[in-house]
Amino acid sequence: MIFRRKQKAAALDAAVSELEQAVAARDGARTEQAFSMALHALQSAAADSACVDAGPRLAALLPSFPPAGPRPMLATTVGFCVERGADPTACAEPILDSVRQDLLDAAEFARRWKADGGGELPEPDEKIIDDTLLARLGDDAPEALRLALAWCTVEEWQPPALAVLCRSAEVRRRHAPALLAACRELEALAMHDLKCLAYVLAVLDDEPLLVLHRPTRTGFEVRISGIGDNFQLHTLLAHVLIGGGHVPGTAPSAASVRLATEPRPARGRTDTTATGAFELLTPDGKRIWNEGMPDDIPVVEGRRLLILDQPAYPRSWNADRFFPMLPGTAELTRVLTPDESEAWYARTTSSDQTLRTP
Repeated sequence: MIFRRKQKAAALDAAVSELEQAVAARDGARTEQAFSMALHALQSAAADSACVDAGPRLAALLPSFPPAGPRPMLATTVGFCVERGADPTACAEPILDSVRQDLLDAAEFARRWKADGGGELPEPDEKIIDDTLLARLGDDAPEALRLALAWCTVEEWQPPALAVLCRSAEVRRRHAPALLAACRELEALAMHDLKCLAYVLAVLDDEPLLVLHRPTRTGFEVRISGIGDNFQLHTLLAHVLIGGGHVPGTAPSAASVRLATEPRPARGRTDTTATGAFELLTPDGKRIWNEGMPDDIPVVEGRRLLILDQPAYPRSWNADRFFPMLPGTAELTRVLTPDESEAWYARTTSSDQTLRTP
């Protein structure tokens, strides 16, 4: 068995070497054949260690790879290696640089389309690409084709982007700021499903959060990381504050907390239910939806400020986290003194009226 594993690892190493040589030689036919061999070798690799070595080497080929379908496919292959143990920080830059360029190119496609006659934006499908469409994008044929391909294939970059972003806070810190604005600009056109990419780019890491519990007039400093949406945040705040005995209520189940925080990637869906313990509100009394993300919490005088009130109505949800491979944390760092709490309450809409939305 060990001998067979070594054979398969050697086959993968040879396949990646052949692909590297083919790309360096700019030989299209040879590159296509070598890429097919590398895919087969990866699928057959018995040991994750082979993928650990192959991931960064394959990622390094992305800038030189053909810009059409093969490039997102190569990035997905790198993502597969990351899922099997390749270093996400070593693989991230070529993937996320390509993602950023495709987001910008897709947005530029939309701008040129609207400038040249307007009309509804076309569905992002490569079948729409023809000479007439390319002519609307300008006289530079290679550039026009690049913009059209970006418009049609940008969603294909989500899986490899998630593979590296969900597995490294350092990758998120380094790359998310430049990507998030471009992602949201394109997402606003409502022509692409980029929700997962937008959410992971907005994940907060090592973020201080001020939490005011209105029914008890108490306040807390909480530090959060890796939380994919406000369902997960809601569960962890209830765990820290109710489970920790700081505010009254029913603490979340151990199973729901485990699903929110387990370091190992979640495997499949569960039937575990989480129950709402609070109403999440902005300092001016507007509801913050569980379907949103912690990044929705407003910043007041340099600090994110969240108000917790009694729930307006009973609600529950499936406790599985939004990003299975990304564990969240919420740590109580300090209980505010009564004077500190009141000083922060004074910055909200009202210190003596219910902040709940109608």
